[in-house]
Amino acid sequence: MSEATRDDSEEADPAHGDEFPVPELSERAEACAARLREAGEFLLCSHIDADGLTSAAVATAAFERAGFDFETAFFKQLDADAVASIAATDYDVVCFTDFGSGQLDVIAPHEAAGEFVPVIADHHQPADAETEFHLNPLLEGLDGASELSGAGASYLLARALGDATDTDNRDLAALAVVGAVGDMQDGDGGLSGANEGLVADAVAAGALEEVTDLALYGRQTRPLPKLLEYASDARIPGISNDQAGAVEFLSDLDVPMKDADGEWRRWVDLDADERRTVASALIRRAVSSGVPSERVDSLVATTYVLADEEPGTELRDVSEFSTLLNATARYERADVGLAVCLGDRGEALDRARTLLRNHRRNLSEGLQWVTNEGVEREEHIQWFDAGTRIRETIVGIVAGMAVGADGVSARKPIVAFADKGDDETKVSARGSGFLVRQGLDLSAVMREASRAVGGDGGGHDVAAGATIPADERETFIATVDELVGEQTSGE
Repeated sequence: MSEATRDDSEEADPAHGDEFPVPELSERAEACAARLREAGEFLLCSHIDADGLTSAAVATAAFERAGFDFETAFFKQLDADAVASIAATDYDVVCFTDFGSGQLDVIAPHEAAGEFVPVIADHHQPADAETEFHLNPLLEGLDGASELSGAGASYLLARALGDATDTDNRDLAALAVVGAVGDMQDGDGGLSGANEGLVADAVAAGALEEVTDLALYGRQTRPLPKLLEYASDARIPGISNDQAGAVEFLSDLDVPMKDADGEWRRWVDLDADERRTVASALIRRAVSSGVPSERVDSLVATTYVLADEEPGTELRDVSEFSTLLNATARYERADVGLAVCLGDRGEALDRARTLLRNHRRNLSEGLQWVTNEGVEREEHIQWFDAGTRIRETIVGIVAGMAVGADGVSARKPIVAFADKGDDETKVSARGSGFLVRQGLDLSAVMREASRAVGGDGGGHDVAAGATIPADERETFIATVDELVGEQTSGE
């Protein structure tokens, strides 16, 4: 995880009432905001994952407060066909959130032809092209994979827009934190770098609580045995992936684990002393079981709670909220996820919860399939082809979950394939912080290897994707293996 680059001693930006949360990006944010104010009417386009949905939600809230006239469109991939369809609209200005930077070379011809002016708030690696209104941390030396997400860039745009309204839009920072965590930027010690400015804004607005707590997914909603059984990050022998072992561990503690009705309590139901008892016992078990020290240390970390959401729900915990959002747009219901982000706690939330149950089942089945089938191994990478067995919109999530499981190495990047239809294959690649420190840049790998076979791709150094012709898989794999070898060997 990169160190924070924000200088807290830096003077407040005179263009803002308070210090801008990421001073390095203040001028870019203001330029983008000014262009949108000038247009007044435009199209908002965003990606479909949790970061993309929160990016769109932050932008939507800010745009509505500013009185803009706009429409919203979501895309799984911003390829040449998608950009052409955008150019065919009547909008002279198009705002892109959580993508656009990596597709600048595709956007540029349309901009040059005068079809539309792009305003981009993104964090992905920019393509080899330039545009005037471009808000991206990478352009100012900040890490877009770990320090600021797409929702973070969208929030900086919202902050700049807030100067001309009755609000500074700080309350929207909480959604940006959901996007950052959904984009796996929280690492082992919480959010860092430019993200710290967003956390500070969200806490100051009373929308977010920053808490040191047990860093396991499901603290709000999972019964305690399931919370520990599914604690795959720590992988504690006799507890992780062991239902009976988790129940036995909890039963041996001097803490009532069931309520008056005989139902298992959740982590959120425990008081502070009870939490300390369970956490201490868990750490002791991990140490005695030989769990590596870095994994033991990560059991307790900085976590984030949305202060205005009801305790015990998927919306209270930032990680669970991001998973709920992933369960909407990845199943063609971006409208549902956007509505939940914007405050719908009725029909949209009910629908999102139904989609979440389906999403969890699909992830579990997908992970089981990978575990059963195993992965193919090349010299520098490992891969699997799910075909139609895993939905192309979630195959990257499954690939990330599979790393470290039996037979899947954590020391090599994993590349996953799934059928996309129309003779195309979706590719998702996942690495690790260790591999990135060895020189891995999956964004460059996916872009170069996919374009070599007539496709396209990009993303981040640690996680990226591509779309390629279905009959080019073997050539693509060979190219990816060669490129990763060159990167990680220092050539």
